[in-house]
Amino acid sequence: MSMSVGSGGGDGAPMMEMNTTPLIDVMLVLIIMLIVTLPVMTHAVKLDMPRPDNAPPPVQPEMVTIQIDYDSTILWNGTPVPNIPTLDRYFKAEAQKDPQPQVAIRPDARAKYDTVEQVMASAQRNRIEKMGLIGNEQFE
Repeated sequence: MSMSVGSGGGDGAPMMEMNTTPLIDVMLVLIIMLIVTLPVMTHAVKLDMPRPDNAPPPVQPEMVTIQIDYDSTILWNGTPVPNIPTLDRYFKAEAQKDPQPQVAIRPDARAKYDTVEQVMASAQRNRIEKMGLIGNEQFE
């Protein structure tokens, strides 16, 4: 009683089909080895982060407040300024500082435009870089 495998002839006929089981086993072993030997892929995003520095924070510039009253009186941080040439000297002294102070001009609602313009022109002539008007809500 012999079993016949395949569609070949009788008992003595050669087997015509290729045995693929060992080939599949070898391929599976190779795939597993390939997966194990591959480096682990890291899904990282490269970020250029700032480097930590132990430098002290930048010095905040001081604030100079210039008030212009309704009668054209100019006040430098609460101190009256007698005339525009004196204001020019104040601005020159402040322009030499490092960092330069911020100049905030607060005109009264009834102040003459000419006086406000003279103060702003004096600041510009003396190279004041940071200047602004504050108290604009009174003009609404």
